[in-house]
Amino acid sequence: MKIQTKIFGEIEISEDKIVIFQDGIIGFPELKRFALLHDEERGAGAGIRFLQSLDEPGFAMPVMDPLAVKPDYDPEVDDELLASAGNISEDNLLVLVTVSIPGDLTKMSVNLQGPIIINIDEHKACQLIVENGNYPVKFPVYDILQARKAGV
Repeated sequence: MKIQTKIFGEIEISEDKIVIFQDGIIGFPELKRFALLHDEERGAGAGIRFLQSLDEPGFAMPVMDPLAVKPDYDPEVDDELLASAGNISEDNLLVLVTVSIPGDLTKMSVNLQGPIIINIDEHKACQLIVENGNYPVKFPVYDILQARKAGV
């Protein structure tokens, strides 16, 4: 399938790269089909990837691995909330968090309260709200990323 995207221009997505959010994502329940993309020039190691909507090509959400900025990230989630992502196991689980990138990059943050859970085997996903209050919606990451980039 070919789509015209705002960030990546025209791209081709193979069927096996499509991830289905049965219930959509928070704030956009109508968006159900996505592909996980990264900037080829910077490589996947750059940390930030994009969850590109296939239902609305103008919508791409920056995401990243929460462990890159919060190594002890381990939210407790009821198994029933994961049901729409299929049979989740440690081997097929990919956890991502959304990244907020404002004009002032020093204010960059991630949402640790609303993780995205992807079952990489079944190509199913869901976004959850972590209720226990241990994780903020706006966790500042600029200094952490800069330190990591500098090798500190």
